[in-house]
Amino acid sequence: MNRKGSLVIVAFLFAGCGNDANTSDGPQLSGESLSHFATLASDCITVEYPNKLNQVLRDETSLRSPRELHPAFYGCFDWHSAVHGHWMLIKLLKDYPDLPGREEISARVFASLDPANIAGEVDYFETASKSWERTYGWAWLLQLATELHTWDEPLGDKLASDLAPLTQVVRDRYIDFLPRQEYPVRTGVHPNTAFGLSFAYDYAVAVDDAELRDAVVSAAYRYYADDTECPLSWEPSGEDFLSPCFEEAALMARVMPASEYREWLQSFLPELSDLESLTPANVSDRSDPKIVHLDGLNLSRAWNLLVIANNFDDGEIAQQLRAKADEHLGASLPHVTSEHYEGSHWLGSFAVYALTRPRAD
Repeated sequence: MNRKGSLVIVAFLFAGCGNDANTSDGPQLSGESLSHFATLASDCITVEYPNKLNQVLRDETSLRSPRELHPAFYGCFDWHSAVHGHWMLIKLLKDYPDLPGREEISARVFASLDPANIAGEVDYFETASKSWERTYGWAWLLQLATELHTWDEPLGDKLASDLAPLTQVVRDRYIDFLPRQEYPVRTGVHPNTAFGLSFAYDYAVAVDDAELRDAVVSAAYRYYADDTECPLSWEPSGEDFLSPCFEEAALMARVMPASEYREWLQSFLPELSDLESLTPANVSDRSDPKIVHLDGLNLSRAWNLLVIANNFDDGEIAQQLRAKADEHLGASLPHVTSEHYEGSHWLGSFAVYALTRPRAD
């Protein structure tokens, strides 16, 4: 999409109109922006090439096409991007009944998540490395399952049932892995432990999975409860799309009681009382697949700032956090649908997730 099309999206987003019940102020999805985002993901999930297969070759039989290896999630350049592209489409179908192209999008998602395709994905997991897509891809798979589980319509029920065998595999991998992971991964890219735990926790709460919820809470406390003074000034690194400090803060907001969280947050991020230095990352080259990660960082920072604000007892600082979230959104939303596939194959999902986060009054 050209620059003009990108600016159309931002104009609609910042017009303040829309029907998303999760947002009360700030940018919202509405009008033409919905069509742009939906088209972005709907087209992407069936684009097989270019493709990045992050796999260990056991022998010559492992050398197969992306669609053969991943019959459900072969598009959008890599497996996890295909998964969260499907999440994005489900989110839009679920929240926006008047979504343009609804029937075609529904048909594409229904075809992707066909039980035979999901069986193929389960088969791949059975022979893949234990660390394959851990925990970023796992997290987005559970986020997709969460969205389907909470979609109270026959299509949602059907797709949740079709996805269930793969959901169970990923859920069980968390249960097996977390007790064995002694130290968290604090990077700003895919293996970030706090991000992986946050989406797993959301799934566990949505489906009332007490065993998974308790495993996540136990791991979060074990890894992070004693952390203090996160070095926010060290961020961002050159290829981050996640903020180590904010991912951790948003996770602990989920798992800690409110009074305990406020005390922990004051010790963990004392800089939240002075946000002047917190500015969006500059993205110097959106054709570079690593540098464009920084657009994702701006978007993920935005959603985590909203989570933190919703759990902050100082109303003035909470409003400042929301203003900073909107500043980060504004820095990267114009570039979500750029002509560069390096970013466009995945940034739409980040944008939609950020734009649909609750904003407490």
